[in-house]
Amino acid sequence: MEIVIGTKRWSTWSLRPWLALKRTGAAFDETLIPLREVELSTAEISRHSPSGLVPVLKDGELLIWDSLAICEYLGERFPEAGLWPSDSGDRALARSATAEMHSGFSALRRACPMDIGARLTVEPDEDVSRDIRRIVDLWTGLLGRSGGPYLLGNWTIADAFFTPVATRFETYGIDLAQFGDATGVATSYWQGLLQTPEYLAWAAEA
Repeated sequence: MEIVIGTKRWSTWSLRPWLALKRTGAAFDETLIPLREVELSTAEISRHSPSGLVPVLKDGELLIWDSLAICEYLGERFPEAGLWPSDSGDRALARSATAEMHSGFSALRRACPMDIGARLTVEPDEDVSRDIRRIVDLWTGLLGRSGGPYLLGNWTIADAFFTPVATRFETYGIDLAQFGDATGVATSYWQGLLQTPEYLAWAAEA
């Protein structure tokens, strides 16, 4: 099995399925393509990816692109890893949160791109603030229901998808207390995401 990813410092879409793959415990090869070197990266990615984007997962003759599709495949390929909750209700909630992250929060993405290890400042505008408040509300609701430490209790693909958001909150010094995190539950959650062995392994090479 091989996963083709982009620069670890910046590639949020690569981070998500890489975390899920690492969580399975399966052996895999990693091919890293430097991003922001446009001519080089475009040519290299096209050798691996039909969409011209990373990440891509190769499992024998099977080629899977798109972060969510890769994670869904890994969930089915390695059911023992528990990448989705076993309870159908929890699984539906995990998928809902994952899908919202996969397609939403565009203002936060634009204003606060992932840059692991950097310490930057940003003044959230109305759209970014709305995104952050929604994330806080989503997290606190799920954590209140599950009891934590992760969104649905145990770590799932939903947590993989929100890990890049956690890096953004760290990089840009976002104080979630200003966006509805009165009890600090959401802050504790994102800080915990950045202490998982899988994330620490990624960050060490970012």
